[in-house]
Amino acid sequence: MSGIIGRKIGMTSIYSAEGKSLPCTLVEAGPCVVTQVKTTDRDGYDAVQLGFGNRKEKNTPNALKGHFKKANTIPKSKLVEFKGFEALNAGDEVTVNIFEEGEFVDITGTTKGKGFQGVVRRHNFAGVGQATHGQHNRLRAPGSIGACSYPARVFKGMRMAGQMGNKQRTQGNLEILKVLAERNILIIKGSIPGANNSYVTIYK
Repeated sequence: MSGIIGRKIGMTSIYSAEGKSLPCTLVEAGPCVVTQVKTTDRDGYDAVQLGFGNRKEKNTPNALKGHFKKANTIPKSKLVEFKGFEALNAGDEVTVNIFEEGEFVDITGTTKGKGFQGVVRRHNFAGVGQATHGQHNRLRAPGSIGACSYPARVFKGMRMAGQMGNKQRTQGNLEILKVLAERNILIIKGSIPGANNSYVTIYK
């Protein structure tokens, strides 16, 4: 699928033609530079690598410096490959003009990291009961996690406390409400994964 790389700005709301308030997310999408064109003959598949966001020269490895120099562009901080583009060359720009208002897209981002969380926060457990009969520290406990002598182990995938968030997630079928081409901004209905200022990938 073709698409573009963007940066989540934040959420707001706009009014529809019927006067209904619609929650939406603002995304700075592009302009992205084509940093590499992959072909079946040379790489085994057809794809286009896009770069977004400027990166300091001193913080760029020498191998990547040569990669960007070959594409005749300054170092980029985010690189993503897309399929579905046609007739693009290294150094070309891809802008928000590839999208139209009313179009539906899929957006991939990294969710907010919540750190190490317990079962009540992570899995919506209700706890072990009320604070009666001396249960002073059991309100947010997970309760029993396995049987006794059989099977004598805890099954894999048991919902327990652990790292929450900071995972790649894709939100599908999000409607583009407005395309502000002069400011490289997409207004997308609903919420998308990730914190403000985080990178997202928008697929057509």
